[in-house]
Amino acid sequence: MSEIIIAPSILSGDFANLERDIKNLEKSGADWIHIDVMDGHFVPNLTIGAPVVKALRNVTSIPLDVHLMIDNPEKYIQDFIKAGSDIITFHYEASKNNTLNLIKEIQSHGIKAGLSIKPKTEVKEIIPFLKMPDLVLIMTVEPGFGGQKFMDECALKIKELTDYKNLIIEVDGGINDKTAKICTNYGANALVAGNYVFSSSSMKEAIASLR
Repeated sequence: MSEIIIAPSILSGDFANLERDIKNLEKSGADWIHIDVMDGHFVPNLTIGAPVVKALRNVTSIPLDVHLMIDNPEKYIQDFIKAGSDIITFHYEASKNNTLNLIKEIQSHGIKAGLSIKPKTEVKEIIPFLKMPDLVLIMTVEPGFGGQKFMDECALKIKELTDYKNLIIEVDGGINDKTAKICTNYGANALVAGNYVFSSSSMKEAIASLR
């Protein structure tokens, strides 16, 4: 795996042909497949659930990077573990006092645990938890929809995480060849990209340009 992990988001894929899209991503050099799970409550959109993750697990060996943009994540963690997720990231805004327990529960199954924050949440709010997760996901758009404009001020949060050497710092929202460089220069080592990869005439070239 390259130093910079590229995790294309299937939110921008063709939902009628996800197996085809994932096979194309594999051939094009994707490191992870990012799966956006939205419940219509925590964010104003509704997407896919654990049954789709299970179906995708059956057609690929590439790590499945599951991003839970849902309320009450504790109710659904086990479903996504059983479905075959390799990384499960939940939102601090949805977990609050249950954050440490959720991280431990995910990791107890040999799965990477991620903690995500929305644009308006400051890094200082999650500092008490940062020795526990494997990954922190910084949102550089408001979660809920693809195709939004990259928020430069949110990317500055990456710098506040670089002292945690064992932490994967992932960034999601408005990532393209230009904004990717901003994030990696700040210290990010994993990037989620949807529209940029799927709208490109060459997935392979698009993914390569993000590294």
